[in-house]
Amino acid sequence: MSAQARPEAQAPATVRTITRTFTRRLSSTRRGVRLARLLVVRRLDAWECPSELSGDAAAIVAELAANAVTHGRVAGRDFEVELVLTGSTLRIEVADTRAGRRPEVAVPGPDCESGRGLLLVSALATRWGVAERRGPGKTVRAEPDT
Repeated sequence: MSAQARPEAQAPATVRTITRTFTRRLSSTRRGVRLARLLVVRRLDAWECPSELSGDAAAIVAELAANAVTHGRVAGRDFEVELVLTGSTLRIEVADTRAGRRPEVAVPGPDCESGRGLLLVSALATRWGVAERRGPGKTVRAEPDT
C-alpha cells in the first residue's frame, strides 16, 4: 500500500498594493499654481506613470490650483496639493483655506473668458468632489481616468 502524497495547504497569495503620496504647500499666487503643475508632472514622471495620466493630472491640478488661488485665497494662507497613487488609481487633492463657497460646474456663455475649469476637470476625471478639510477651508478631489 503506497502512501499518497498530499498537497500542502497553501496560504492564499496576498497582493501588496503600494501607496505613494506627495504633498506640497504652495503660495496662493499664480507662481504657486505654475509650480504646483510642474511639481505634479515631475513627481508622476518619477513614479513612472504613463504620460497620458501625467498630462491629465497636470491639467486637473492647474485648474484646481487656479480656483484655489482665485476663489479660495485667504491673505497670508497657502494652498496645498496632494497626490495619492494606489495601484493604478491616482487621487489629486487641492485644499484652500476659504470655507463656504463650493465649486460648481456651470456652462459659461460663449463670450465668457473664464469659467471652464471645472468642466475640464469633470471631463478628465472619473469622479471628483468637494470635502470639508480639517481646519478651515475645503478640499477638492479628483481621480483622472486611468
